[in-house]
Amino acid sequence: MFRISGKNIILGVTGGIAAYKACELTRRLINEEANVQIIMTNNATEFISPLTFQTLSRKRVATDVFDLEWEAEIGHISLADSADLLVVAPATANFIGKVASGIADDLLTTVLMAVRSPVMICPAMNVNMYSNPVVQENIEKLRKRGFIIVDPAEGDLACGYEGKGRLPEPDDIIEEIEKVFAPKDLRKEKILVTAGATREFIDYVRFLSNPSSGKMGYALAREGWMRGADVILVSGKAEVSPPRGVNLINVVSVSDMYEAVMSHLDWATIVIKAAAVGDYTPSNTFQGKLKKGSRETMLELKRTVDILSEVGKKKNGRVVVGFAAEIENIIENALEKLRKKNADLIVANDISKPGSGFGEDTNIVYFVDKFGKVEEFPLMTKTEIAQRVYDKIIDIKRHS
Repeated sequence: MFRISGKNIILGVTGGIAAYKACELTRRLINEEANVQIIMTNNATEFISPLTFQTLSRKRVATDVFDLEWEAEIGHISLADSADLLVVAPATANFIGKVASGIADDLLTTVLMAVRSPVMICPAMNVNMYSNPVVQENIEKLRKRGFIIVDPAEGDLACGYEGKGRLPEPDDIIEEIEKVFAPKDLRKEKILVTAGATREFIDYVRFLSNPSSGKMGYALAREGWMRGADVILVSGKAEVSPPRGVNLINVVSVSDMYEAVMSHLDWATIVIKAAAVGDYTPSNTFQGKLKKGSRETMLELKRTVDILSEVGKKKNGRVVVGFAAEIENIIENALEKLRKKNADLIVANDISKPGSGFGEDTNIVYFVDKFGKVEEFPLMTKTEIAQRVYDKIIDIKRHS
């Protein structure tokens, strides 16, 4: 979340029941070391006390364009000039309509008219209000003018209805905010990422698998989306929620993953195989549940398809990246894998070190590229590794 640190963010809160979620959003932004200035509409103060936001943001809350003391201290024009981003969450139908029509009749709309930073609008309202053609037309107007629109979530609404209209969770809004400040150096790329663990079933309840959490592949998919790429994530079993903005394809077995990857290969300009796939699968799957017996049971295995090798055979100008979990001879094994798989980059993870095994939030990795360059990195978060991987991919494309 380092991209948010030190940014000047204006958070506008309008008069909807979802205003309570803006409290958690404020807390999260402050925790990420952003400078947050809250502006509340008069209707918003009927739902949440300004004192609550003042306590969370550690700054005086602005509510009235005619607050002369606040205007003398800060000034709405100075505030607009200093903003790196203006976020309105929640944004009511009334507020959206006013902005779409160029009306500036309170402090929030006045600041919005003067701001030159990106503006993010997070609509939240009753499902019928949201689907109203006038509201949709106003949202589309704002979208065409360059406003960032964070679509509402679906689910139970405070009014008792169910449908699209919920304010997204603070984590989702934080992701959208972080994306604003990410470089867009992957805007023209189409990235295909594999993640998670595959399962090869022995019978209906038992399977061969591994402890992969999917965290690395999901971090790669998220970072690619952040930096402007179109992303398809082909995922086996994972312990984390899928990132926003990516096309998720869930699979179970190695053969499922292979089919999904090969069917989208022509679409992709970059392929990153971060999934922990099984090397073997049972030759035959037992029907039903295999019962315990007095005799030992022999399990015959056969090799699974090597997805990275098959992708390497059909590179056709795309960049291919593979991951390798290693315990010893890390560089030698990575170089061998790079050559055999016809990859452009192998990211070798030393899983023998503390903090670098399956399921961890951190890894110790080595980059081995097709030019023969080897780079060793200290313990880093998987988000940091994902950033380094894309920096490396851009460098490879530049020199290829």
